[in-house]
Amino acid sequence: MQRFLVRRIILLIPLLIGVSLVAFVISHAVPSDPMNAALGPKAVSDPEIVATYRAKWGLDEPLYVQYLTYVGNLLQGDLGRSIINRRPVADELGRFLPATMELATAAIILTVLIGMPLGVISAVRRNTWVDRVSRVISLIGVSVPVFWFALLGLFVFYARLGWLPGPGRLGIGVEPPDRVTGFYTVDALLMGDFQLFRDSLGHLVLPAIVLAGYSTGLITRVTRSAMLEVLGQDYVRTARSKGLREYRVMLRHALPNALIPTVTVLGLSYGSLLAGTVLTEIIFSWPGIGQYAYRSSTALDFPAIMGVTMLIALIFILVNLVVDAMYVFLDPRLR
Repeated sequence: MQRFLVRRIILLIPLLIGVSLVAFVISHAVPSDPMNAALGPKAVSDPEIVATYRAKWGLDEPLYVQYLTYVGNLLQGDLGRSIINRRPVADELGRFLPATMELATAAIILTVLIGMPLGVISAVRRNTWVDRVSRVISLIGVSVPVFWFALLGLFVFYARLGWLPGPGRLGIGVEPPDRVTGFYTVDALLMGDFQLFRDSLGHLVLPAIVLAGYSTGLITRVTRSAMLEVLGQDYVRTARSKGLREYRVMLRHALPNALIPTVTVLGLSYGSLLAGTVLTEIIFSWPGIGQYAYRSSTALDFPAIMGVTMLIALIFILVNLVVDAMYVFLDPRLR
């Protein structure tokens, strides 16, 4: 296991360099000039201002020189500075990432708590009304567009019923907690401010449910399919013939062997959520990576675009590493 983890960690470097090359080529292949977004139409008409700006940010260098410079800085942990606001991209990502991590973590917890039990029950009660209801719920979850689900949730639970607060991470006029983890719920608890914790948790509920909708439907279907396959295996029939209770057969023999495809989908879903859900974050005014990526792409802020791309690539690589490590603990044959 140690050798496996060391090899995978070493492979991070060439993988990230390959991702950086692809992202660099694609971002510079866009038929647009960042000068228009950074300087405005009046300044762009002045060749001297444009030349000075290009020289300052290295945009007058050949593309291969720009790329080698970027990789050299990247290996030192420097993602460059945003062309638009002149701030370090690494600091900007550090400011926006905790909001997305808090939202994605809440969504994936809901997915596990709802999707996996629903899939197991659906498989055990196959072709009953429980199975049919479960399949309808999962079908709705994977079919309904996220933006429509978000708008419907805001209309019903915020505008009409008033059960949940509106967009944003906190209520209007509420000061955020002292930054420790960047998770408002966790930081509020660390401060001992339970009123702030309730406010931040209330704002987290609705966007987390919206995000969990698709992944819950997907996990339900994958878990059901894996459980149905496992329940037909000989070792499950043997366990039942020995007189084991049904819940022990499910929990000790069937479920652990059905978890491998479920864990795979969970890892990919969590990586996708951490990569930033643009529509959900915009609708709920959630200041996460999705909003930052959207603003950077519309402003043609190349350093910020590259920084977001590298962060997303790193997230998926690390999530896949964790999923591969979990395989070893779930399947004794791999050990």
